[in-house]
Amino acid sequence: MKDQEFTEGGRQLDQDRESYSRNAGETEQHNTLTDRQGHPIHDNQNVRTVGNRGPMTLENYHFLEKITHFDRERIPERVVHARGAGAHGYFEAYGKAGDEPVSKYTRAKLFQTPGKRTPVFVRFSTVVHGSGSPETLRDPRGFAVKFYTEEGNWDLVGNNLKIFFIRDPLKFPDMVHAFKPDPVSNVPGPVGMFDFVSRSPEATHMITFVFSPWGIPANYRQMQGSGVNTYKWVNAEGTGVLVKYHWEPIKQGIKNLTQKEANEIQGMNDSHATQDLYEAIERGDYPEWELCVQIMSDDDHPELEFDPLDPTKLWPADQFPFLKVGKMVLDRNPENYYNEVEQAAFGTGVLVDGLDFSDDKLLQGRTFSYSDTQRHRVGTNYLQLPINAPKKRVATNQRGGQMQYFVDKAPGQSPHVDYEPSMTDGLKEAQQTAKPHQPNYHANLVREKIDRPLDFKQAGDTYRAFENWERDELISNLVAALIQCDTRIQEVMVEYFTNADEEYGRRVREGLDQAKKDRGSDASKSIRDEAVQDAERKSHDADPY
Repeated sequence: MKDQEFTEGGRQLDQDRESYSRNAGETEQHNTLTDRQGHPIHDNQNVRTVGNRGPMTLENYHFLEKITHFDRERIPERVVHARGAGAHGYFEAYGKAGDEPVSKYTRAKLFQTPGKRTPVFVRFSTVVHGSGSPETLRDPRGFAVKFYTEEGNWDLVGNNLKIFFIRDPLKFPDMVHAFKPDPVSNVPGPVGMFDFVSRSPEATHMITFVFSPWGIPANYRQMQGSGVNTYKWVNAEGTGVLVKYHWEPIKQGIKNLTQKEANEIQGMNDSHATQDLYEAIERGDYPEWELCVQIMSDDDHPELEFDPLDPTKLWPADQFPFLKVGKMVLDRNPENYYNEVEQAAFGTGVLVDGLDFSDDKLLQGRTFSYSDTQRHRVGTNYLQLPINAPKKRVATNQRGGQMQYFVDKAPGQSPHVDYEPSMTDGLKEAQQTAKPHQPNYHANLVREKIDRPLDFKQAGDTYRAFENWERDELISNLVAALIQCDTRIQEVMVEYFTNADEEYGRRVREGLDQAKKDRGSDASKSIRDEAVQDAERKSHDADPY
């Protein structure tokens, strides 16, 4: 364990290793290669064989340990957010929310003192595509921040876009299946996506963003971030308010790409965003974001056209202004990508005192799913890995499980007492020092859609707010994708866009009609289809060897 500050177990292991290394004498130097059992390796080039031509014998322990670890050195890929990059840094609090003391709204300690710095680790990612996919593909981008606070970890897990495709978590597995490659051919494409969203009108707003230039950020540094869902802040009196989180780039600005520009970049570098982030930090050009919040009283807000808990909606900034609460600076690259970026595990349920959940259904579904998938993907004891472990004392009665590195035992705790409550030397509950937040509920248990879906209005607002070139790009990208789809899907999507804005729907319809005229019988053929044919048509013959 390299990062010794995380656990007593890690410190002791490092001390033991150093002591044994000093006692190894002349047989080992500080850089002597060993196996995982600590055995010095004298020949790392040749397996043990009967004669130098073979066959190999089964008792090749070093080879077996080396190759079996190699066979297992990739944990299961994330189902979503598989392709990612990350960096370390710090969050610096302003002590205020806009012009008011932040304590008016939250008692979370990391926000209270101006200048207070909290270590963070951030993982950026693409969402739908696999770990080896190009970073130029049209997709939302993940923006997940782990705050190592004095009260334990806080994970703020979101995307670069401020809204989402759906509002009910029951639809999430189907949405991801529809957006992934075809389960038979394994070829990606827009047909499944639009088949799904044509039956999910609430996705119209997100589709408007994703198929505009906002669907391809120039890189990870020059994009916004958002918590997407509605959360709560709770103050010392136990009063809660609804809150939305937004990361706004301070010095590097926001930049997006057209499809043509992205295609050109992909032809030269399929990891341009990862390289950009790494090299910027290496040269000292540290990216910075300001954390802003929108705050709303914790009630139904019948005066609004939409439900404030609906993650497909934006809160109007003129009614609910962005209040600055601090800034984040990323100033250190990972020492090892796998240990720190790939094994980093985030969860929307990881909150500290003063932060709470709203009644947002999608947030509550994510809160179960995120941590559950980390236990499956990384392991039961994933929180003992240095990148995930809090930078404070941990004491639990959780024991065992695969790859437990040490026992989360408090100083003076009896090793015999792994339960609570206990009359002897076990762990004790913490004292409640602030009033708990206790929302009150009176409603039937139902399966129903929200009362104010307002599926299209904000999509129209967003379309009209785009610059002319952004609208042109949006129409072009939608036509190129929809032309590959069944005409029934095309009709429904044109209806949705028309409901959002008459010009929006008309331009998509005209684009589809023109594409059908230009392409004739090959109207549904995409650029990807043409690439498959070009690979054969433009290739060069070769003789066998």
